[in-house]
Amino acid sequence: MQKKLNNQYLLALGSGICMGLTVAPVGAWFLAWVALSPLWVLMGKSKGRESITLPLLWGIGYHGLALFWITGIYPMTWLGVPWLPGLAITCFCWSFVSLWGGLLVTAWAGCMVRLQRQHFATRILLGTGIWCALEAIWSAGPLWWSSLSYTQSPHNLVILHLGQLSGPSAVTAVIVAVNGIIAEGWNRRNLAIATGLLVTCHLLGLILYLQPIAQPPAAALKIGIVQGNIPNQIKLLPEGIRRALSGYTSGYVTLAKQGVVGVLTPEGALPVFQRDLSNTSLVAAVGKQGVVAWVGAFGQQGRSYTNSLFTVAGDGEIVSHYDKVKLVPLGEYIPFEGILGGIINRLSPLDEHQVPGNPHQLFDTPLGRAIAVICYESAFPQQVRYQAAAGGQFILSASNDAHYSAPMPAQHHAQDIMRAIESDRWEVRATNTGYSGFVDPHGRTLWISKINTYQTHAETIYRRNTKTLYVRWGDWLTPVLLALGCLGGLVISWVESRHFQRF
Repeated sequence: MQKKLNNQYLLALGSGICMGLTVAPVGAWFLAWVALSPLWVLMGKSKGRESITLPLLWGIGYHGLALFWITGIYPMTWLGVPWLPGLAITCFCWSFVSLWGGLLVTAWAGCMVRLQRQHFATRILLGTGIWCALEAIWSAGPLWWSSLSYTQSPHNLVILHLGQLSGPSAVTAVIVAVNGIIAEGWNRRNLAIATGLLVTCHLLGLILYLQPIAQPPAAALKIGIVQGNIPNQIKLLPEGIRRALSGYTSGYVTLAKQGVVGVLTPEGALPVFQRDLSNTSLVAAVGKQGVVAWVGAFGQQGRSYTNSLFTVAGDGEIVSHYDKVKLVPLGEYIPFEGILGGIINRLSPLDEHQVPGNPHQLFDTPLGRAIAVICYESAFPQQVRYQAAAGGQFILSASNDAHYSAPMPAQHHAQDIMRAIESDRWEVRATNTGYSGFVDPHGRTLWISKINTYQTHAETIYRRNTKTLYVRWGDWLTPVLLALGCLGGLVISWVESRHFQRF
């Protein structure tokens, strides 16, 4: 009995790890179509403690491996945190995000245990709808990254186009449903249904993928990016500030001479407050060259500060700004600071308290209304959807991504690809150390930088005013799945009761 239980534990953990292999650095995206099936099977037989332990192991395997890059925050000596406390903080962060993801899977499994006696179709519909609903709940909170949908990015662009219909939930739903159908029985009927669903959804995605992208000359914008490559260890020191001013100013001038109409810099490109931004060499160069620049710096709200992206018009005046809405827990603010603050200290390198921006802000620029995304916000599709629905014509994504190994910026790029597809917008990505790039509305990467290098690059993008079904209606698929599952369950119960009464 104990041996059987141990095998179940290994199966749950192993299949979760397989799901974690779908994203960078491995990128085995095809495993997502079977990696959830073992857990689905186990939930059909589990009782008591196993119904909690098994899904928790699966969730830890998936989220723990996918988010292992978070351990790159160590060492933290550049923040003034000694080696040993820094190691403790790193282990706490990794463990917490792994468990947080595991809780989502455990909540789903708890529902599936209660659906064991339901009809096949009811279990598939409700199991899929519940998973999508839980992802929606988790993504509405402050801590979110690894939706099942991003297991397909950037490799399976065809299926990612379902995001234009109902956002990431559409992709997640297909993954969960295919896994569930396979898990419900390894027979010809179920394999045929799973294969049919998989092929049909890919054909639908292909139809969307093959739609031509209008590129009218009047909507064209030649945009440049500067990847400054300033290590976090020196970013706030005099040496780092000097390198930033020199590198971003010279990069801006180079791009301006190439005929760009706007230049995007990364998150926190110039680690100065708004009151000092106008006195920098970069803003002075904007006044001379007459080309718009979007500059990452810090805004002010009383004694607090914001992580912001400022629009500097061709005359050198700051004409608009966007303040980061989704802050990184423990990195940019401390949840329950009254309790945790004394335990792990502040992780922010600045003395002031960082605060989020208004979730309903818009970002108007001399080149049109932009959709602004600052770093961590790439994982929250509702941030992009709101701005696209309000008339945002192109996406400007500014990130830091320094101090992490290559898998993190690769996953970050994958998130941005999904946001470009869902909103049907061109996207410009500028990061501090990589990966910077340009993405078209079909998620195709036109150019991507090397990592940990100083680079400048320019591409032509196009302003767009289209509105996908997702931009218009949001995530309508999840409530439809839940409603169909509940309705189907009631109908099947009614039919079965009538049949019983007849005999």
